[in-house]
Amino acid sequence: MPHSTPSQQQPAPPLPEPLRVPVADSHTHLDMQEPSVAEALAAAASVGVETVIQVGCDLERSRWAAEIAAAHPSVHATVALHPNEAPRAADRGELDAALAEIEKLAALPQVLGVGETGLDYFRTGEDGVAAQQYSFRAHIAIAKRQQRALVIHDREAHADVLRILEEEGAPERTVFHCYSGDAEMARLCAAKGYFMSFAGNVTFKNAQPLRDAVAVAPPELLLVETDAPFLTPVPYRGRPNAPYLVPVTLRAMAATKGMSEEALAAHVAANTARAFGY
Repeated sequence: MPHSTPSQQQPAPPLPEPLRVPVADSHTHLDMQEPSVAEALAAAASVGVETVIQVGCDLERSRWAAEIAAAHPSVHATVALHPNEAPRAADRGELDAALAEIEKLAALPQVLGVGETGLDYFRTGEDGVAAQQYSFRAHIAIAKRQQRALVIHDREAHADVLRILEEEGAPERTVFHCYSGDAEMARLCAAKGYFMSFAGNVTFKNAQPLRDAVAVAPPELLLVETDAPFLTPVPYRGRPNAPYLVPVTLRAMAATKGMSEEALAAHVAANTARAFGY
């Protein structure tokens, strides 16, 4: 969730052709989107996006995610302090207290993941690195204690993210949200069994490294997401994103892999259920 917010003045993109094999949006922020939750879920379901993972980024948003997931059977929650939140704590004690609250939320039955956590060296300078890495290690431990999926935010921090996962021991189910590495990193992730979730930026003109990663990633480890309201896929870039636009990105991924839409959707649906344990 580190991206600039699209203009809400732009009209919402039209509904795409429905998927013939239903899938999940593995990462979205319904709390940052203009339609009501009920409207967003209805639009998504109408095009074959029958499940959404609502992601928390701080304590307040994590609590909201848990509440929404409890109220809607098609929504599952993840909870965490975003990497950019960790350096904002006044001291280690305040950060530890917030992490303890995240763990309480992670124990709830409707919360299936711990994230988005990880490292973001794009928005946080060197003075925030220590807090980010401490928080990331703590989230890894929470995910393992609570037997939840780990959802990783990795921005301009590939080497350190992979190193810390190795040092701490990655949870059994680890998801790289909005995958941002190249083909070489995709091979490393595949060797470790990490899931790779691709967002609408895989359709951007300058995103050939992401498409190269999709091409080499095993179908058994691929997920799709919107990260809505951010990263709206081409040809709607700059307009508000929402879970109902997952089919646009999935079709682009299928074309990149030389797979049928149905074949990739079947993999993605099974992978998302396996990654989050629903």
